[in-house]
Amino acid sequence: MSIRGQDVREDPIACDSFGYGLGQPAGILLLHYRTAGPLGFGAVRQDLLHQLYWSPDGMLSAVHGGRSCFTAPGEGFWVEQAVSHEVRAADRQTVFRICLREVPESLAGLRSGHVTIGPEAKRLVQEIATPGYDERRALEARAGIMRDLAPLPADIADQCADGRGFARAVARAMSHNPADPTRLDEWAARLHISPKTLQRDFVREFGMSFTRRRTLLRLGVARALLAGEPVSVVARRVGYASVSAFVLAFAKEYGCPPGRYASTRLAAT
Repeated sequence: MSIRGQDVREDPIACDSFGYGLGQPAGILLLHYRTAGPLGFGAVRQDLLHQLYWSPDGMLSAVHGGRSCFTAPGEGFWVEQAVSHEVRAADRQTVFRICLREVPESLAGLRSGHVTIGPEAKRLVQEIATPGYDERRALEARAGIMRDLAPLPADIADQCADGRGFARAVARAMSHNPADPTRLDEWAARLHISPKTLQRDFVREFGMSFTRRRTLLRLGVARALLAGEPVSVVARRVGYASVSAFVLAFAKEYGCPPGRYASTRLAAT
């Protein structure tokens, strides 16, 4: 049977918990967070469980081993047990935190980092986060989730081995490091294609240009960071040469300057 936490809907952050086969090596604990304000897991270390963080509707910011990283939309952030880390999400975001006693075979040796979550795993995660879900079926789903996880290839060209997905691979790389100043033509050279081909792929995949996609990625990451860092630091971390340029871009996109946005969201929590 599942174990479900209380859903306190008047709180800015609500969490439901679903546990199946708890205490067994093949068990799974799934925490489902929904937030009106920013969400942060500060200085977390779990000595008994491995953890996978995934948001179906936004990016996550993670700090581990003294390094910062960001997940691209649709990716997860994996940490083995006893690895200290911090994870943040922006406001109005859903986050799943999946706790396991066993390491998926495909992630063996990965202490922490980005992982790809296949469509079947995404479907199963959301399916078992249902009150009253049958435990036997949930444990079968857990096995399916474990099979549909994989480490992300480090080389951007390896992510396009089938000769497709150029824009998705570049967008993913930019998500991992929003401050990366690499130009469109430089990304194209890495992929051994022309800049025009890569630009067309961005319009086909995302309905927008490379520059517009990069701007939205940077501002999306900024929303997650503003809850805990000054505007000047956030501007630098997401790749803006000046605070004024960042403030102007943020206000144009969201209708208010980042300082006001941050204070409003923090007040909501």
